[in-house]
Amino acid sequence: MPQPVSRAYLYLLVFTGGFTTLGLELSASRLLDPWFGNSLIVWASLIGLIMLYLSAGYWLGGRLADRSPHLLTLLRLAGLGALGVGLVPFAAAPVLRLASLGLGDLDAGLLAGSMGGILVLFAIPVTLLGCVSPFAIRLGLREISGSGEFAGRVYALSTAGSILGSFMPVLLLIPNIGTRRTFATLAAALLLVILAGLLRIRRPWESLAGILAIGFVVWLGWRAGGPIKPATGLLYETESAFNYIQVIQAGPERQLRLNEGAGIHSVYRPEGGRAYGIWDYFLLAPAFNPAPYGPDQLRHVYIAGLAAGTAARLYTDAYGPISIDGAELDPAIIEAGRRYFAMNEPNLHAVAADARRFLETQASAPAADELPGAGGGQPSGVAPYDVVVVDTYRPPYIPFHLTTVEFFALVRARLSENGVVAVNVGRTHTDYSLVNAIAATMREVFPSVYIVDEPDLGSELGNSMVVATRRPSTLADFQANLPRFESPLVAEIAQEAAPNARVAAIPAGTPIFTDDRAPVEQVVHQLVLKQMLGR
Repeated sequence: MPQPVSRAYLYLLVFTGGFTTLGLELSASRLLDPWFGNSLIVWASLIGLIMLYLSAGYWLGGRLADRSPHLLTLLRLAGLGALGVGLVPFAAAPVLRLASLGLGDLDAGLLAGSMGGILVLFAIPVTLLGCVSPFAIRLGLREISGSGEFAGRVYALSTAGSILGSFMPVLLLIPNIGTRRTFATLAAALLLVILAGLLRIRRPWESLAGILAIGFVVWLGWRAGGPIKPATGLLYETESAFNYIQVIQAGPERQLRLNEGAGIHSVYRPEGGRAYGIWDYFLLAPAFNPAPYGPDQLRHVYIAGLAAGTAARLYTDAYGPISIDGAELDPAIIEAGRRYFAMNEPNLHAVAADARRFLETQASAPAADELPGAGGGQPSGVAPYDVVVVDTYRPPYIPFHLTTVEFFALVRARLSENGVVAVNVGRTHTDYSLVNAIAATMREVFPSVYIVDEPDLGSELGNSMVVATRRPSTLADFQANLPRFESPLVAEIAQEAAPNARVAAIPAGTPIFTDDRAPVEQVVHQLVLKQMLGR
């Protein structure tokens, strides 16, 4: 007959087990971010497999509990699971490096295989952690009456631990100590509770093993491990509550890369001049207004997706110290812009806010200027914008609420009479499905919509700028206005881009995105899949 087990201890164990399990899931998403990004498909794969592993653990835990209903058996299972949690980021490292090759080359087989390998790494620790609750119920039952209440308490406490595990890694641990140390902390927390149980039942050798396991995962997590994701020219990397951030020196150019690093989100050249990217084309947006229109009429600009300030610097260089508001969701990116990209223009007011929310509240969001060491200009308040730049799309991870009819209606309401909106949209050499969908959605709100393709120079991936005007206009207006834009920077860009400007022609059946239905992910996934398969 097994010895009675303290229910209080079992409650502590299941609470900590729930905390570690959900903490593992949230931390796993950040472990994958620098290599796979944080799209819905990554989250769906991760959550689905975690649930599968937990289901297997529930079944296995109940079965083992009936065969060996002893606290020592439970502690051994939980201890192996906790040790596995601490080992995950280090066992995953070689497969993650392989995954980066698959993503960079858009190799479907290599990418799927490596991602599958990563997710399998979670199978053993999560399955073992899933054993804890059903095993605890078996050990804590003393009579049939009251068994339902006891089982309810066990799962309630496990869920309460899961709630703590869903918030603490994201809000406290990862931003302050990093992903690897977060895994070590989660593992150590559970191992400490297991050690207390081993000491209670006086198992000296197992207790010694528990102490060694705690020391090992703490040492492994806190030792100097080098960069999270090594890269040539790496100047800086950090993990914020929103992103994995890299600053890379590539020849004369400094680049901002986020998460999987497939796209460049900002560039900085100390000598000034062009950025040699889609950001340059944003300078042409005001010229799409009805003629006559000149740069002297440009006073206020809003940049949704400020990143490290490339578009803001270009507008300041080309048009002088006009008032610019820029919204960037991640304050850590704004800080990186200040430190590494000279994003200190006095006419720029940078705010840490969601781009749509900022437009709704008209500059009432918390200012990034209040960050330690930051400077910046003052917000333009409720003054209408002459240009709204939307640079928040980064396939395959696009915030759908910035693609919809409702969003563009809000943009239109914030524009001046001669106002334009310019959107950066990704595409492949032949697939314009996302460009067409954004153009079709904008045409529901604006009378004139244009597309300007950035030359892809032989690359399979490229960008287009979709421009819409508040007042009806024509391409003839654009051509007539260009001579008025005498800045050498704008003139150089116009010479390259003007021949590629065209009126948006929307194919039949192109989806129109709304807040209620915006199948952005489906459009992007089809685009990426076709590219991977060479279709």
